Amino acid sequence: MDYKLVILGLCGLAGLYLLATFFFTPFRYLLRLFAWAVLGTVLLAAVNLVGGLVGLHIAVNIFTVLTAGILNVPGVVLLVLLRLFVV
Repeated sequence: MDYKLVILGLCGLAGLYLLATFFFTPFRYLLRLFAWAVLGTVLLAAVNLVGGLVGLHIAVNIFTVLTAGILNVPGVVLLVLLRLFVV
C-alpha cells in the first residue's frame, strides 16, 4: 500500500512540474520580447539623437520598436535605409 502512495506522490509532483512549465514558459518569452523592445527603443533614440544633426528622424511606434528590438542593429539599419530611400 505504501508504494502506491509513493508512486501517486511522484506522479503528482511530475504533473505539477509540467503544469508550472506550461504556464511560465510563455511568460519568459514575453519578458524577453519586452527586454528586446526596450533595447530597440534605446537604439532608435540614439539614431534620432545622432540623426537629428543631419535631418534624419525615425518615428518611434510599435512597429519600429519591434523591428529594432527583434532585429537589433540590423533592424535599425533597415529602418534608416527605408527612411532614406523609400520615404
